Amino acid sequence: MNPRKSETGAPHKRLILAATVLGSSMAFIDGSVVNVALPVMQRNLDMGAGAAQWVVNAYMLMLGALVLVGGAAGDIWGRRKVFLIGMGLFAAASAACGLAPGKEVLLAGRALQGLGAALLTPSSLALLNANFSDQERNRAMGAWAGFGALTGALGPVLGGWLADTIGWRSIFYLNLPIALAAFALTLYAIPESRDDEETGGLDFLGAGLAAAGLGAVTWGLTAAPDRSFTDVWVLAALIGGAALLAAFLVAEAREKHPMMPLGLFKSPAFSGVNLLTLLLYFALSGAFFFLPFDLIRVQRLSPTMAGAAMVPMPLIFGLLAGPGGRFADRFGARWPLSLGPLVCGVGFAMLALPARGANYFTGYLPALVVLSLGMSVTVGPLTATVMGAVERKHAGLASGVNNAVARVAGLLAVASLGVVLFEAYRLTGGGGTGARGAFNATMAGAMHSAASLDSFHQAVRLVMLVCGAAAALGGVAAFLTLKEPKPQSAA
Repeated sequence: MNPRKSETGAPHKRLILAATVLGSSMAFIDGSVVNVALPVMQRNLDMGAGAAQWVVNAYMLMLGALVLVGGAAGDIWGRRKVFLIGMGLFAAASAACGLAPGKEVLLAGRALQGLGAALLTPSSLALLNANFSDQERNRAMGAWAGFGALTGALGPVLGGWLADTIGWRSIFYLNLPIALAAFALTLYAIPESRDDEETGGLDFLGAGLAAAGLGAVTWGLTAAPDRSFTDVWVLAALIGGAALLAAFLVAEAREKHPMMPLGLFKSPAFSGVNLLTLLLYFALSGAFFFLPFDLIRVQRLSPTMAGAAMVPMPLIFGLLAGPGGRFADRFGARWPLSLGPLVCGVGFAMLALPARGANYFTGYLPALVVLSLGMSVTVGPLTATVMGAVERKHAGLASGVNNAVARVAGLLAVASLGVVLFEAYRLTGGGGTGARGAFNATMAGAMHSAASLDSFHQAVRLVMLVCGAAAALGGVAAFLTLKEPKPQSAA
């Protein structure tokens, strides 16, 4: 099937935009809605802390490991076809999550959601790129990104409200009418397109090694608090996972069409900005995974109020992202990418200050405002620098690699900071000799003793400080690797 060239005036462009926005919005919503509802899900399905982490990790593992393959699949097999397959998988997985009788089905559904998101997210952008002219493309992608920011802002509030009023299962059922509308619009309005010059195959070996290696390391870190780091299975998972990830790098170096070309990292700017991305999104993902537990369990906010507590950050970011980008245009990327993460680090550290019973407006809101300012300065020049650090023909691939790095950072954050949280809880006396049971009970809302809640709150404070240090180190990495006053121009 020959692709129809929408650049010459194909009809239905508004419907094309609507279809891609609706389809990708499912992934955007699920990226933020689950965290706030997770404490309720954990209690209702009687999940331990490790299983609760896997509700998020299963999704991010599949998305982070396979998003680059998803983008390449659309180029080879047809972007509309892969977009439709991704939406179908995501909808089916959402139904499975909503109907899940126990944690096993829920975790399997979340992994399938991640696979669907890995197919539909890059394909939605590729469809916009194929169906809008150069003059229209920036506006279309701006609308796509703006709607993504809006759903990211509404997601926590929506998730908390649904968990409070209807039940946590409804957050997954919400995807079904969205998927149906997007599916119908796609079939009606979007022509098929593919890259006729693409002759390479898909890097299944690289994807498999990445998923297996990340999965093993994540399981080892998540299981360590229960089994200890000296447990033979934990050691085997961590060592085996590291070996698989090393094999992934070897395979990518030898692969003719690798999903992550290692040659991109020859650019110091590209390497530095991806290190910044890894550290900054590690901090963001870790902080906003564990913060709702603290707000709901320790500060006694309802899920709805805990979700509303997060709203100022995406709203402020949305208002200030434009001025932040103009600041980078004027002064170059090095200073925004150095100072912005340092400001974020201060914001994370401020999240460690509120005591039990703290007032939201004097305790948490100032920290979120500072964090928003740092992100507003950072995100625009980060994306521009990633794409400007490589040849123009590799700009899309560079952006995809950076997106995958951000997803993997979130995966590693939830797993490794869970270890930090538990060890801090145990060392501050939480639960005494039965620390693990008390920790699980506290996260699930079944433990309400003052001592256990105090220990949990102190542990969350330490996690916020670790997140602040990671963000600040990202700023240092940018300062040391970005020597040019402005992002390197595309060749």
